[in-house]
Formats: sequence, structure tokens, C-alpha cells
Amino acid sequence: MTSFNLQIITPEKVFFDAQVQEVLLRSSEGELGIMARHESFAAILPPGKVRIKVDGELKTAAISYGTVKVSKEKTVIIATSIEWADEINVERAEIAKAAANEMLESELSSFDREQTEFSLKRAMNRIAVSGEK
Repeated sequence: MTSFNLQIITPEKVFFDAQVQEVLLRSSEGELGIMARHESFAAILPPGKVRIKVDGELKTAAISYGTVKVSKEKTVIIATSIEWADEINVERAEIAKAAANEMLESELSSFDREQTEFSLKRAMNRIAVSGEK
């Protein structure tokens, strides 16, 4: 299987930069499988999982919003945050989920409600992805 370069960048660091065989993710356009020489496009990434095939093995990460830009030469993901499934602190994610649910039961401005819903989605995604390899 032909490989291509995948870069995943967050505001803090370059999270990943290597040759991969495939990237599987959910975008604003639906479920995607990206392989070498894929048609060029760009899309928004909601909270979800990103599965990366490296040297024949799948690695899974939880992403909290971002964008993906695909070209024939490489794929670049710019993520608000991302972490490998096996590095997720599930206890911390459960606490964040409970706090967000509690906040949503109170009176919030539309901005605060939106931010709290974002926090809830992120926590739920982290919990869901944590069980994967």
C-alpha cells in the first residue's frame, strides 16, 4: 500500500508528522477514508475519532474540532486539540462531562451555553475514543 505524509498540528505543537497508509475520520462531508493520491479537498472536523494506519497498524486519536486539507502530496489536519486514545485520562473526562451537564441545567448566556456544549461534546468524545487502540 502506497504511503503519504500526514501532519497533525495543534496550537501548541506538531502532534504527528509521518508517512501513513490511510486516514479514517468523520468530517462535515461525512465519513472519509484518505489514501495516497486522494483528490484535493478541505473540510471541517467535528469532535470525533481519527484512525491512522501506520506500518499496517491502526492508531486512534480523539480530535476536538479542526480542519483537514487533502492534496495529492500530503494531508494536513489542524486541530483544536487531539490526543491518542491510550493517553486519555478517562477520570478527568468523566469529571468534565459531569461538570458540563450540571452547567447546562442552569441559566446560561447563549455564548456560555455554546461553550459548555462544546466541553460536553469533547468530554463525551474522549470517553468514547479512550477504549480504542
